[in-house]
Amino acid sequence: MTTILRLYNQFLAKDRDFAKRISSIIGFTPANLPIFRLAFHHKSSSTDKTSPLRSNERLEFLGDAVLSTIVAEYLFKKYPNGSEGFLTKMRSKIVKRSTLNQIADDMGLDVILREYNETRLSDSMKGNALEALIGAIYLERGYNGTKQIVIGRILRNHINIHELEQQDDNYKSQLLEWCQKTGRDVDYRMKQKYKFDKRDRFKIAVAVNGDEVATAEAFSKKSAEQLASQRALKILGIAQNGMSQG
Repeated sequence: MTTILRLYNQFLAKDRDFAKRISSIIGFTPANLPIFRLAFHHKSSSTDKTSPLRSNERLEFLGDAVLSTIVAEYLFKKYPNGSEGFLTKMRSKIVKRSTLNQIADDMGLDVILREYNETRLSDSMKGNALEALIGAIYLERGYNGTKQIVIGRILRNHINIHELEQQDDNYKSQLLEWCQKTGRDVDYRMKQKYKFDKRDRFKIAVAVNGDEVATAEAFSKKSAEQLASQRALKILGIAQNGMSQG
């Protein structure tokens, strides 16, 4: 029955163009096409915003958990001598929002999102859609089938794992380390919180020894602090490994 549905969706369904585009991304034609369409519906474009069944939020929740488990298993096997701390940091680098946003953009998910949503696309919507898509794949293919697709079509095609090993993108931690070594104080201040595209947006300033060095805005306080720290590191002339350039 599943095979018949996939053939129907590929050649006869009203939404066969969508089925073909999804097939080119994930490597198979879905049988349950409505679930895959739902993966690209953001709640801001839903006519019934009170219903969790009208947006991709539930699929995103599922996909987030599945992706985290797959990445954890992948890293556990890839680095048999890796410590728990190393594995945790590597997983965090892979599943963090900015990485998922970039992967989704590379995969072309933004094009499909624009067709299904009338609101202005944010970067986070791309990563959310990727997680929702993984959730949809899991419902149709189960864990092992999803793992093959995530590793074969997402991790290996869109992430340079060896480059990621050397990358330290915890800018807040780097700035704190530098301040501790040089006897300086660092603190973060909320400058503004406002609504943007019906979501909370935060403007954060980072100060060193009481002097404001840089500000940044993002849809979460944590992301805004990281962006502000990254800008502060550049302004202060600190190398990305947390050591002063001069």
